[in-house]
Amino acid sequence: MREINIHPILQFSHGKELKFTFDGKTMKAYEGETVAMALYRSGIDIFSESPKLHRPRGMFCAIGKCSSCMMRVNGIPNVRTCILPVREEMVVEKHEGFGKLPDYIEKFAEPFEINKEVAIIGSGPAGLSAAITFKEFGIKALIIEENPQLGGQLIKQTHKFFGSEKEKAGTRGFEIARDLIKNIENSSIDYITNSTAFAIDENKIGVFRNNQYMKIYTKYLLIATGAAEKMIPFPGNDIPGVFGAGAAQTLMNVFGIKPGRSILMIGAGNVGLIVSYQLLQAGIEVKAVVEAMPTIGGYFVHAAKLRRFGVPILTSTTIKEVRGNLRVEKAITISIDKKFKEIPGTEIEWNVDTVCLSTGLIPSVNLLAQAGCKLKYVTSLGGFVPVRNKDFQTTNKNIFVAGDVTGIEEASTAILEGHIAALAILEKMGLKTKKLKIESIKNLNNLRGSPFSKKIIEGLKEVECE
Repeated sequence: MREINIHPILQFSHGKELKFTFDGKTMKAYEGETVAMALYRSGIDIFSESPKLHRPRGMFCAIGKCSSCMMRVNGIPNVRTCILPVREEMVVEKHEGFGKLPDYIEKFAEPFEINKEVAIIGSGPAGLSAAITFKEFGIKALIIEENPQLGGQLIKQTHKFFGSEKEKAGTRGFEIARDLIKNIENSSIDYITNSTAFAIDENKIGVFRNNQYMKIYTKYLLIATGAAEKMIPFPGNDIPGVFGAGAAQTLMNVFGIKPGRSILMIGAGNVGLIVSYQLLQAGIEVKAVVEAMPTIGGYFVHAAKLRRFGVPILTSTTIKEVRGNLRVEKAITISIDKKFKEIPGTEIEWNVDTVCLSTGLIPSVNLLAQAGCKLKYVTSLGGFVPVRNKDFQTTNKNIFVAGDVTGIEEASTAILEGHIAALAILEKMGLKTKKLKIESIKNLNNLRGSPFSKKIIEGLKEVECE
């Protein structure tokens, strides 16, 4: 029903068929698929209910950053089903009301301990790039990733990257991810997936994996946790069928599932424009793209592709309301003036079953805050970001950062940042990497040479320290 059967770029194949139960009903899934994806593929929209008003709730981010897909799995409450792989005979139940505590409490085993000189939290472009750099200098870092597979958001990017050939220009994002992952898997680099880093205490990292606690001791830590999608307030924003744009990408480009039949995209930055085009490639109708600003925020080339398909891009327009009972049925947009005030009488009603929000990303700095790293709010970088020096060293001298957690930019930038941060750590370890590091910093500055990077460069000045 929701399968993508034909795609101009991607080919989808299914693993071994598995069976599990959802609220007592037997469901089908495929090996490698997460619980949330298997349910959505089967036509399930409602994953939970609000505690008091019992409003239906559905999936939103699909990468484990929000609570929209939490369910009870094998008796354990509050499990993020969007990042939990299906297992044979798994028992999944929706939370209703205030939920239900486990019927019994198992005694926790003593934490499993690991000692590593370097640990990396996050396996997106920054984390993978750093791990490969460490490997090239004979250092075996440990990658900690909470999703079922390596690659972060890069695995779902089907568009070709801009920049220089050296920085993978002309290569599709998922192809870059495939090459990086292959490099990791074909080497001696250690990595653990489905592993959530939840605490940092001096040189210790608390990790939860497969219902077991792990304690990882490390001398140097690189945090590359990426970013989360931003929710915006409007009536009906919790109705099933309201997705983050990245969730739509995960459904389409990783699992071959259509997010909906007819979609309204909110936000005309690069992400909104790119995902809208990818929706069209998957055979999904895009009614329109709406943008609150008076001009389109993304590159002209992305907007031009949509216009060739007849998709209207409405500027100075915002989402007013989403309506629907068990699923999105209608969306209402309205024009706004220069002061972002709604203009009465300009409402447009759209008959859609899905609304995608591309209204910005927020750096995932939770662990950095917990570790005592100094943070600063910088609008052009996406929110709170760590204060750091040119080596990506934070105010906690043994913690380094790279990628979108330092500020929202492109994946090509994240790859270079991971490389530089790794070189800086290697230099602290006594290896001669300074010359290569300086050259890489120069390449990073060149990559930020376009007019679109002007605000980012200004923002970076606010968080750079000695």
